[in-house]
Amino acid sequence: MPTIKISGMSCAHCTGSVTKLLTSVPGISNVSVTLTPGQASFDASPEVDLNSLKEAIRKIGFEPQD
Repeated sequence: MPTIKISGMSCAHCTGSVTKLLTSVPGISNVSVTLTPGQASFDASPEVDLNSLKEAIRKIGFEPQD
């Protein structure tokens, strides 16, 4: 299960935005986004590109950590 640490989330609306984004990506399932410690975990099929996911997270205003 991949995990991406994300900074900049400060409320339930923030986690909801990231959850909505990730669940809209084909090949992503079982999404869990938590405010503390600020991360997203999910199941991903092999064709999912994590770098593209990180870029999409940046586009909605949050900063994925490497």
